[in-house]
Amino acid sequence: MSTAQTVRPSSPSPLLVRSVPALWTFAFGLWGLSRQDSVWRDEAATWQVARRSTAETVHMLANVDVVHGLYYLLMHGLFDLFGPGTAVLRLPSVVAMAVAASCVAALGHRLVGPWAGLGGGLALGLLPAVQFYLQEGRPYALVAAGAGISTLLLVTLLEGRGRAVHWVAYGGTVALGGLLNWLSLMILPAHLATLLWTRAGRATGKRWTAAAAAAVACVLPLVLFSRSQSAQVSWIPPLTWHMLIGPVILLAIGGAGALLDRPRADGTRPDQPRSDRPRARRLSAAAVGLPLLAAPQLGLVGLSLIQPLFLDRYVLFSLLGLALLIGVAIGAAVEAVARRRPRAAPWVLPVVMAVAVAALLPQALAKRSPASRVDDVLTAAGEIRRMKKPGDAVLFIPAARRDTRLVSPDAFAGLRDIALARSPEESGTLKGTEARPDRIRAAMLAQRRILLVTDAPGVARPPATERERAKSSVLRTHFRPVADQQARGRRVTVYERRTGTPRPSGD
Repeated sequence: MSTAQTVRPSSPSPLLVRSVPALWTFAFGLWGLSRQDSVWRDEAATWQVARRSTAETVHMLANVDVVHGLYYLLMHGLFDLFGPGTAVLRLPSVVAMAVAASCVAALGHRLVGPWAGLGGGLALGLLPAVQFYLQEGRPYALVAAGAGISTLLLVTLLEGRGRAVHWVAYGGTVALGGLLNWLSLMILPAHLATLLWTRAGRATGKRWTAAAAAAVACVLPLVLFSRSQSAQVSWIPPLTWHMLIGPVILLAIGGAGALLDRPRADGTRPDQPRSDRPRARRLSAAAVGLPLLAAPQLGLVGLSLIQPLFLDRYVLFSLLGLALLIGVAIGAAVEAVARRRPRAAPWVLPVVMAVAVAALLPQALAKRSPASRVDDVLTAAGEIRRMKKPGDAVLFIPAARRDTRLVSPDAFAGLRDIALARSPEESGTLKGTEARPDRIRAAMLAQRRILLVTDAPGVARPPATERERAKSSVLRTHFRPVADQQARGRRVTVYERRTGTPRPSGD
């Protein structure tokens, strides 16, 4: 009896390979899901838009954030069904990443073997970047799930097991991912590289081109319209050499995994019994995983040379390729142990996962702490609730910090937002439209107490607009701080008017 036949009975079943990584990742997502009841500014945007009506959301998308329009409408439906809360805000990302982990496991199983599939699926949930966005009320995990599904469909088609409906599903999944974030279309160059690597037939190439073109056509209007809102990403810094360190490390790890993905002379994969013939000889984990990792990373670097866009979350889905290649390495380790100690082979993966969990535990704990995000709108709202008095007014510097009130309107009950001219809902914006600086100044001088919501000193920037400078000048000249609280990246200060300060006529 051969070594491969000896270890075959202990190999995990296909159902186990697909389900365990999904449950593992889902459990990681539920761990510390509320993040100590904190919500940071990016999630606050999702929260406040999801609470608007559909008409108000559509009105806003014409002016700002159209790139996230589909996601906002999805979250609006969930908030309507289940009510607003941190669990409803983040559970879609948890579920989506669990789906992505299951897709990685299925890919590894098909292309290499069960241990590689199980290892790759489990590895995805442990990656620090994945753990960050696993519990994020933003669309990036959903895009990753779409990338996993579309890649699995592509492999099915390249194996010759697909039908016309699979091509339709492939194009639809890519289009859906593009509508969630059009930068996810960079998965198409990755898939094209896989087609070229595997020397797919002309007919397959034509069908892929048609499906890809249909997906791009669906997303193109969004791409073109979102260009008119490009000022939203003007804060992203230009690409620098130190930003490339992370992608280089990822590509090095992925390349090492790809080198281990070598078939035996008889055509079987390292983690497969010799009696199992591959469905497609030239289709391998390296041919799928390496382009999936490299193409989006390199594509984002290229785009960032034209316009600064380099944020890792935009290509989070590329980490599915990294996880798949990590799975290849784990499968190779199982195979190596099986040749010498067949009974010890099933213990390789549990040991590797235990070591990885222990090594990454500090990272996992950090990602679930409020300190992992730049601020927390809920803590600031709690301070407002505690510090306000009847008749007080409120100001926000910058105006974007109005998200504190939009997420927790009850905490601001009784306070007058004296700088606001048109509400966010009425103006079709995220932060509303504020009055002219002279009107803000007059409104401030008519108050006895003003509560200011701003950024904590560590993250605050100097006033950037005339309105912000007017607010700061009046507070500095005519008011004095009597209470100040700083917590989790935000600051709430109570100002009282100095004695002898002139009041506007009619006050």
